[in-house]
Amino acid sequence: MKRKKRLGLQKQQRREETAFWLFISPWVLGFICFVGGPILASLFFSFTKYNITDAVDFIGLGNYKTLFSDDLFYKSLGVTTYYAALAVPFTICLGLLLALLLNQKIKGQAFFRTMFYAPTVVSGVSIAFLWAWLLNPDFGVVNSILYTLFGVDGPGWFTDSKTVIPSFVLMQLTSLGGTMIIFLASLQSLPDELYEVASIDGAGPIRRFFKITIPLISPVILFNSIIAIINSFQVFTQAYVVTKGGPNWMSYFYVYYLFDTAFADFNIGYASAQAWILFIIIFVLTMLSLLVSKRYVHYES
Repeated sequence: MKRKKRLGLQKQQRREETAFWLFISPWVLGFICFVGGPILASLFFSFTKYNITDAVDFIGLGNYKTLFSDDLFYKSLGVTTYYAALAVPFTICLGLLLALLLNQKIKGQAFFRTMFYAPTVVSGVSIAFLWAWLLNPDFGVVNSILYTLFGVDGPGWFTDSKTVIPSFVLMQLTSLGGTMIIFLASLQSLPDELYEVASIDGAGPIRRFFKITIPLISPVILFNSIIAIINSFQVFTQAYVVTKGGPNWMSYFYVYYLFDTAFADFNIGYASAQAWILFIIIFVLTMLSLLVSKRYVHYES
């Protein structure tokens, strides 16, 4: 009797395993064909000279050697790094501030949460056109308001090499929804007892924020920071739609250069090498963030 029962359990487990693999097989096939396969192909092409029309010519590390002597490589990487240095703290600080405000119990709370999150689901191209109109130096809404209220001529925004990167950072105002929602979820999970005890001990709002809130949500800050770093090094749509890499190459982001190499020059081998260098840069920055976080991030036991 026990043997039959054991055999029955084994058959049920095999059926469940079969059902599991059948259900996830579309994802596995999709990953192999559209993600894993292209990743391995790009690694192979990065060691070749290949432009689609001609035969593949294996050149070893030739693409990487050329890349590290390419002025546009350093220019685009510098532009991207400058953008990331401004955009990451801007995104984290403002996302956390919005989450703190939307965590307050006020009338219309759900409406405000929806309003601030809604732009996140809008197409990046649409958002880029919107900001190009808002920050147009000749007839844009922002410069019109500055002149009407303060009599000040607004900056050139996307047309000035000094303000083009800060202008792209400003565009993050309509992309904070995801960061804000994650912060908001973490704030709502904090225990009220800690704040009550701190209030009884005489701790004010600012002290409670820095001594309780920040340590408790530090893992979430780390997560959002890593995501922000990754996104900052993959900027493309905004520059492609608004500035085309100008003025004076000051918005020629790294991914824009990669795009031009692959789809304008059809230099697939060189573009693949660029993609792998980008992967290494992001991987190193992520590992550094995790390494530094061991000292500052608090995990509840």
